[in-house]
Amino acid sequence: MKKKIILLGICSLGLFSSCEKFLEEKPYDFLTGTNFYQNESDAIAGLNGVFSTMQAQTHYGRTVWLVTELPGEYMAVVGATTGDRAELSRYSYTANNGEITFWWVNTYRMISRANDVIEKVPPISMDEARKNNILGNAYFLRALGYFELVRSFGDVPLILNPVKGPNDDLRPARTAKAQVYEQIIADLKFAETNCLKENQIVAGNKGRVSSGAAAAMLAKVYLTRGSSADAKSTDNQDALAACNRVIDSNLYSLSPVYGDVFLPDKENGPEHIFSVQFDLPPNVGNIIVRQNLPAALGGFASFTAEDSFVNSYVPNDVRKDWNLSNKAGTATLPQYYFNKFRDDRRIGNDSRVNWLITRFADVLLMQSEALNNLNAGDVTKYQGINKVRARAGVAPLPLTATSKDAFVDLLVKERAWELCDEGHRRYDLIRLNRLKQIEKATFNRDIDDNHLLFPIPQSEIVLNSNLTQNPGF
Repeated sequence: MKKKIILLGICSLGLFSSCEKFLEEKPYDFLTGTNFYQNESDAIAGLNGVFSTMQAQTHYGRTVWLVTELPGEYMAVVGATTGDRAELSRYSYTANNGEITFWWVNTYRMISRANDVIEKVPPISMDEARKNNILGNAYFLRALGYFELVRSFGDVPLILNPVKGPNDDLRPARTAKAQVYEQIIADLKFAETNCLKENQIVAGNKGRVSSGAAAAMLAKVYLTRGSSADAKSTDNQDALAACNRVIDSNLYSLSPVYGDVFLPDKENGPEHIFSVQFDLPPNVGNIIVRQNLPAALGGFASFTAEDSFVNSYVPNDVRKDWNLSNKAGTATLPQYYFNKFRDDRRIGNDSRVNWLITRFADVLLMQSEALNNLNAGDVTKYQGINKVRARAGVAPLPLTATSKDAFVDLLVKERAWELCDEGHRRYDLIRLNRLKQIEKATFNRDIDDNHLLFPIPQSEIVLNSNLTQNPGF
């Protein structure tokens, strides 16, 4: 009987949920491998099922920014000193942290469904270009899942085939990060080659993966691996090349007005490269607006902005007034809250706000990062960051040579001002080697090396005797 136990995250097969926009509802509870994936419609429905996993509150609907933003330095948990969120914020999390468990479980659920598409779609008789586009989307989502896992947990089980029955390996061991990175890169290269260009994706399919999204994600993967013990000598050059492919495509640009990037009425605009799609009921809405709003505005008042972050913005930076507020009508609140995501048609928990996984401003900042890593004396490294600053209404950085470390300090600040509350901060601080320094400076908190990774969820270790725990947990 024990062989029939399926890992919560790795082998979860749950029913496909309904999705909005390009996702069409279809019942799956009576479908099996023998009567599904018979035609192109089945292939599309299967891919929709992969995308649908991302909309769960316990995945990109909420958990993503709890596990990536709370362990940064600019978001505070209101009131709580214990519990999952407080643990994340205070670096006191354990292997029983619920949000970390959600992150593992739902990321593997997405990977599991992507594996189904990758195995089942190739034999279908249909137009090869459309087939490869579907596969490219699935490969991208699998790569994204493993990228989230490897930079969160380190070595993780690398599962590339669907689990078909009790004779399959239901207790996989962890795979070395270096091998996981190689698979991520291979999957993203396939996606970049086979997914449609952004201008080829029709309006009703916005939210699908473009070749530009794959290139942008490749850039982030190369930069992240390049900062790790698994670095390859070509990583920064490859990251720069990927950024340049996105920029030189001329298919993306900065929105002229910073705030427009986050408005549901202007979703999937010129700056949006890849976003998880949300909408109002009966579709799946995003709770992020209500969680950040103060109680006086009908929110949960769950989080506030640290004073040090509020005061860090330079004068005249339009991003401060958009991202942060201490107003509720005419009343002035004692603390600032994050007001970045807004929806004037929100219904309770549900907003139309899409979750931005990558956008053009991030690519410009990554271009500057890669150039600095390659040659700190190359003043072209200022081009990307200064374009982002220009849109924000602040003066450009002077085109003078700086040390690599000094420029990293500039990037750390700029990425916070530009990308706060978008799921980047923990990863940024680790990749740029500033986590310990900033936590010490902001909170007088010493972070040990063990907390640069999350613990493997204890519930997964109980189910899988071949999983080992990260040191210190």
